[in-house]
Amino acid sequence: MLPVTKSLLPTVSRFFDDDWNNLFDWSNNMTRLDHSLPLVNVIETEDDFFVEMAAPGMRKEDFHVELNNNILTISREAKEDEKENGAIKYSRREFSYKSFTRSFNLNNQVLDNGKIDATYRDGILRIKLPKKEEAKTKPVRLIQIS
Repeated sequence: MLPVTKSLLPTVSRFFDDDWNNLFDWSNNMTRLDHSLPLVNVIETEDDFFVEMAAPGMRKEDFHVELNNNILTISREAKEDEKENGAIKYSRREFSYKSFTRSFNLNNQVLDNGKIDATYRDGILRIKLPKKEEAKTKPVRLIQIS
């Protein structure tokens, strides 16, 4: 009989959730309507934030992206899949995202002036969010002592 070991996955997963919440204060408002949620990466450069969502097999028309009161919301409303009308019977289906909503609090760090850009290519939805001037990293300033 094999020894029973406790999985570290929940601990590691929770560590990363806590870490993201502390660094960027993303609100973890995820609504799970059916199946799994697409995963996101957040990339920060000197001038911008980029949110990348892995969503293979979708079309750009499937997404609804909005910024309202510093909350970025990415959602998809499921439509009846033509393949599910009886023509194909799945024994197991894992890579199909149905309806979902992911929301992130941007902490007033992003410009809300129409310069936000979203593209969908190769199964990745990528949203470019320009930083406000005060949110940009400032160069080190040497202070003279008199």
